[in-house]
Amino acid sequence: MKPVDRHLADILATVQPLAPLEVELERALGCVLAEDVSSPVPLPPFDNSAMDGYAVRAEDVADAPISLPVIEDIAAGDGELRAIGPGLVTRIMTGAPLPAGADAVVPVEWTDGGTTRVTIHKPAGPGHAVRRAGEDVKGGDVVLREGTRIGAAQLGILAGVGRRRVTVRPRPRVVVLSTGAELAEPGSPLAPGQIWESNSFMLAAAVREAGGEGFRAGAVTDDPQVFLDRLDAQLVRADAVITSGGVSMGAYEPVKEALSPLGTVSFEKVAMQPGMPQGFGVVGPDEVPIFALPGNPVSSFVSFILFVRPALRRMQGLPASLPETVRATTTAALRSPSGRRSYLRGVLSGTTVDTVRGQGSHQLAALASANALVVVPEEVTELPAGAEVEVIPL
Repeated sequence: MKPVDRHLADILATVQPLAPLEVELERALGCVLAEDVSSPVPLPPFDNSAMDGYAVRAEDVADAPISLPVIEDIAAGDGELRAIGPGLVTRIMTGAPLPAGADAVVPVEWTDGGTTRVTIHKPAGPGHAVRRAGEDVKGGDVVLREGTRIGAAQLGILAGVGRRRVTVRPRPRVVVLSTGAELAEPGSPLAPGQIWESNSFMLAAAVREAGGEGFRAGAVTDDPQVFLDRLDAQLVRADAVITSGGVSMGAYEPVKEALSPLGTVSFEKVAMQPGMPQGFGVVGPDEVPIFALPGNPVSSFVSFILFVRPALRRMQGLPASLPETVRATTTAALRSPSGRRSYLRGVLSGTTVDTVRGQGSHQLAALASANALVVVPEEVTELPAGAEVEVIPL
């Protein structure tokens, strides 16, 4: 059987980062920057007030309480050149430019709130409640590096440095297609021998959690030609395709029967449990990567974590490898088949991990209760309670 690490290496050698494109800020969320972004101006661009209050000279209020005349108001957005002299103050709002001569702001809470004359009850030292020009970002500073995933805060600083468009690697568009004559759409009644289809919902959601755009293409029967027709119709909108089911050794394996003759998709046994049967390759004139995952839901999910998620990271221009692990101590004895790397579903709590009841590859409820995968190496068949193991947090 093929080692897990080699199967992932073959995938990452095939998958390439998506070409960068320039997008409007509204479309950049979740994308990965394909350029360094710098600020053309200092941030803030001018000294301004951090609070509603009174702009003062600190030396004038050092002996507070004191009463001083208010010469004018300065609102946020005021573009006039303003100044104060000794013994004078201006009322100022949050974000408003600090007038020349002032070096501190007295919060309104420290005063009687006067509009023509104000009594200041507490002194404010130089720089109090003042946002200095460039104290956040100096002009020319890089605020975001290439390879940064754009979240809400990153979108904020892009707008804050005046960018309306930005060059990114887009979120990979991934079509998810399930196979099986036994599959029924959730919400419909079950006929004898049917089950509700869950894999495409799970895998499309996993794609979105990994930073891609997941599209369900529904389920198809066990007819290889029907599968090929559906696949061909979906390739126009796909940067990658995930299928589930139809890859094992028995009869009625439509994915394997349809794709094997193409010569661009390989089907192999990978030394892992769950998820031994795996298919990977490229399809269509654009050589779209296709991940042919096993049909049991736990097998599909574990395969996604190990192989598809790293590939999606590579497509986004991010470092890609097997998922990072942490060390934890088992609360119970573990068993694993010789020659396969096991990924047992577990609950990680602090530095201990407990495997969930129900380790079958069909037991989706047990998977839903887990928050980690316990990794048991190929050469290990038994571990006692209290053993230290590698754990993949989910």
